[in-house]
Amino acid sequence: MGEACKLSIPYRCFNVSARRAVHLPRQATGLPPASATHAGIDLPAQGKWLCRLKFRQINHLQNSAQVKHIIGAKPPTHPASPAAHPVPQVVRLQAVDANSAGQRLDNFLLRELKGVPKTHVYRIIRSGEVRVNKGRASADTRLAEGDLVRVPPVRVSDRIEEKAAHPAPAREFPVLLDDDAVLAIDKPAGVAVHGGSGVSFGVIEQLRQARPQARFLELVHRLDRETSGILLIAKKRSALTHLQAQFRERETGKTYLALGVGAWQANKKVIDTPLHKYLQQDGERRVRTTTADDPDGMRSITLVKLRQRLPARPEAGLPEFSLLEVTIKTGRTHQIRVHLASQGCPIAGDEKYGDFELNRRLQRHGLKRMYLHAWRLQFTHPASSERIELLAPLPPDLACFFPLS
Repeated sequence: MGEACKLSIPYRCFNVSARRAVHLPRQATGLPPASATHAGIDLPAQGKWLCRLKFRQINHLQNSAQVKHIIGAKPPTHPASPAAHPVPQVVRLQAVDANSAGQRLDNFLLRELKGVPKTHVYRIIRSGEVRVNKGRASADTRLAEGDLVRVPPVRVSDRIEEKAAHPAPAREFPVLLDDDAVLAIDKPAGVAVHGGSGVSFGVIEQLRQARPQARFLELVHRLDRETSGILLIAKKRSALTHLQAQFRERETGKTYLALGVGAWQANKKVIDTPLHKYLQQDGERRVRTTTADDPDGMRSITLVKLRQRLPARPEAGLPEFSLLEVTIKTGRTHQIRVHLASQGCPIAGDEKYGDFELNRRLQRHGLKRMYLHAWRLQFTHPASSERIELLAPLPPDLACFFPLS
C-alpha cells in the first residue's frame, strides 16, 4: 500500500501488513478522547502506516468474516464446539462372530448402529453402502460366522450422542440362574426391561453396563414395568433363538400370581378371547378384548387356577379378593390384566385396567402397586436340553398385603 488507508479505528492504529496486534497509548494515536469505549481491532503501530477509520467503517469490518484474514487475527483459544469440528467418521469392516451368526443383516446393523433410525438403516442397505464380503446384500440376508460387513459412517442426532455419553448406570439384579447360555433374574417392580417410550434405560442396558465382559446379552421375553418376577436373558445368540422358539411354540410354562378383585369362580379355568392393541389420543398404549372376526384381533389364551380367597373386610372398605395362578399360553401385551378385567375380576392395584377408586383405598392399606408377579417359569435349557423350573418368591411389598399360604 503506497498511501495511508482511508479507514480508521478509534484509539488504535495499525500497519496493514503486520501479523501481530499491539495496543498503543491514546496519546500516541493523536485521536481525541471518546466518551464510550468502542470495540476495536488490535493492530500494531508503525508511524508512516498510521491511518484513521470512521466508526461506521470499522463496525462493518468487525461484523465481516473477512476481518480475521485482513489483520491475521489468531483463532480463538476457547475449545470449538463439536458441531464446528465434527469428528471424522470412517468405514468399518465388522467381522461376524459366533454370537451374530444366523442373524439377519438389518438386525445386525440395528445392533451395531445403536440410535440410528430404522429407516436410515434400511436406506443404507438399499443404496449398497452396506456390503457383505464386498458384495451387495438385502436386509433379510442371513449372516454367517466370519462374514465381513462393511458398515458406512452415519450421523446420529445430538440426543443419541448425549445418551451415548451418559450410559445407563450399572446394576445387578437378584439371580435365579446364571450359566454360559442363560441368565435368569428376579426383576423388581417399577423397572422397565429396556429403554424406550420415555424411559432412558431398563434392565438390559443396566446389565450390559454391569457386565462389560459379556459379549452378548439379549432379552428373551418381556415383562411390564409394573410387574415383578422372572426374566430370562440369553447370553448366546443360539440360546436366544432356541428359547424364543419355545415361547413362540408355547412350549414354556409361564405362571403368574395375580390378586383379582372379587370372587373368582373355581370352574372358570380358560380365557380364550382375542385382544386388540390401540393408542389413545394422548399416545398411551392400551389393549381391549375383541371378537374372533376382528382382523386386528390376536388370539390370546390364559389359564386360571384359584389358589386362595381373602374374605371381604367391609369395615375397611375392602371387597373379597382371589389369589390366582395364571398361566399364559400366548404372550400378548397386557394379556393377563385385560383378560381378568374382562371377566369382572381386575387385578388389585392395576392403574390402567383396574378399579381406580379401590386402588386408592388399597394404598392406604399397604398395597402400593399392582399385585402381579411372574412366579414360575418352565423351559428346556438351550444347551443341555434339561427341563428347568424356576421360582421367584413373592416380593415383600406383595406378601405383606396377601402372603402365600
